[in-house]
Amino acid sequence: ERELDNRTSLIVDPPSGRIPPVTEEARARRRNQPRPTGGRADSHERRSLLDRCISYGVPNLLAGYNAYFQIAQSADHVVIFQELIHDARVIPIDGTPHLDDSVRQLHGDSRGHWEGDTLVVETTNYSSRGSYRGASENVRVVERFTRVAPDTIQYGVTFDDPDTWTQPWTARIFMRSAPG
Repeated sequence: ERELDNRTSLIVDPPSGRIPPVTEEARARRRNQPRPTGGRADSHERRSLLDRCISYGVPNLLAGYNAYFQIAQSADHVVIFQELIHDARVIPIDGTPHLDDSVRQLHGDSRGHWEGDTLVVETTNYSSRGSYRGASENVRVVERFTRVAPDTIQYGVTFDDPDTWTQPWTARIFMRSAPG
């Protein structure tokens, strides 16, 4: 009973609607990553975090199955709680600087601020196991949450990682409130 946006692509930049090509460095890195879902593995370390039900990664662009979010705000933090695997991100919005580059986290280090009516969340410092879609741990992810109707948030996310893609790219979805 969900209203889904039925566009042919979530990618709004580049205008082709396609994720840009990956670099040679990214291809080499992906050959050494844990196998995708399914298949045989000789160790738990050769299984993805998804296979092990640890995390689907942040940000989550999945639709339909377990794709609900709850967003709450206090004076100095925003919490984004996703239904899938129950990941909760506690994001400072008080001007606190990012952690030192030597500190790496599964879901990165997120910091938020308001630009008018838009919540902007920048995430850096991903661990090598937590980066998104095979990105390097140096990926910079910028999310934008804008209320465009009483029951709708436009959510955009830009991935910038020259070690992985030949150019930055942006995806956009619309989140609609659900009863209950």
